Amino acid sequence: MELRNLGRTGLQVSRLILGTWNFGKVATEEESHDIIDRAYEAGITTIDTANRYTRGKSEEIIGNWLVKKPGRRDRMVLATKVYRTMGDWPNQGGLSARHIRESVEASLRRLRTDRIDLYQLHHVDRTTPWEEIWQAMTVLVAQGKVLHVGSCNHAGWHLVQAQESAARRQYPGLVSEQCLYNLAERTAERDIIPAARQYGLAVLPWSPLHGGMLAGVLAANSDKGRRRRESRAANTLLIKEKQVRAFEELCATHGTAPAEVALAWLLSRPAVTAPVIGPRSVAQLDSSLRTLHVALPPDVLDALEHIFPGHTSPDAARQVP
Repeated sequence: MELRNLGRTGLQVSRLILGTWNFGKVATEEESHDIIDRAYEAGITTIDTANRYTRGKSEEIIGNWLVKKPGRRDRMVLATKVYRTMGDWPNQGGLSARHIRESVEASLRRLRTDRIDLYQLHHVDRTTPWEEIWQAMTVLVAQGKVLHVGSCNHAGWHLVQAQESAARRQYPGLVSEQCLYNLAERTAERDIIPAARQYGLAVLPWSPLHGGMLAGVLAANSDKGRRRRESRAANTLLIKEKQVRAFEELCATHGTAPAEVALAWLLSRPAVTAPVIGPRSVAQLDSSLRTLHVALPPDVLDALEHIFPGHTSPDAARQVP
């Protein structure tokens, strides 16, 4: 599998990143291990999780897999996150130096490892100054417990704040931003991607299928009149149904599954380092892996730009008729 440098660093990550939000929630531990096995065999070397996913169960599942597969830790890039509240007591959430210190130790225990390759700030903490965050991260990097720091769900101006604050401390700062970015949600093109490019940050899009909305949901639910399955994009579907219908018709004409077209589009974007996929089964993972061999012709790319205009597109103000 193709590898890409993680932003301006020398660390290389696989072209697809295995997201584990479903581990321990939709997929059992055994099923999750089957997914990791298949991903590893296919050359996916990067796994993304978070301390909050299934209240730590996702990290534990990955840690148990690493114990069962001795020698593979050194061949993997392991990413997790900090921010979410992990208890009922004060200071058990956010990005305070105290919570960061406690969270990294807990994640290391659950992951059964001595280091986190990419430690990501899961959300913006408006009550903690960047100076405190960088103070905590500097210590963790010096201790060898964290190699690189990234962010998730940060606006462009938050990235600027982070990098300028780090520069004042002569600290490298962030090396990546994990943001919501897909065909149906291209707001990141306004400021997040330009800021990431300016500071040499890797762009790691999450929800490449927009919660299933770009996976052929209309066709799947029209066959037997089934109710549309719930997803984080359910409300968006009500607004963008015309666009989704046009998208599915285009995919049918092209003879490629909608999910594969949507992911292939992301892989074609020059600013994208590696999308984070979140398969619930080995079959879903195999579908994502097929995308690596899908090359969208110029006419399909033009049609997609017309259906889902981006913020840098001349068609940005147009609507699908």
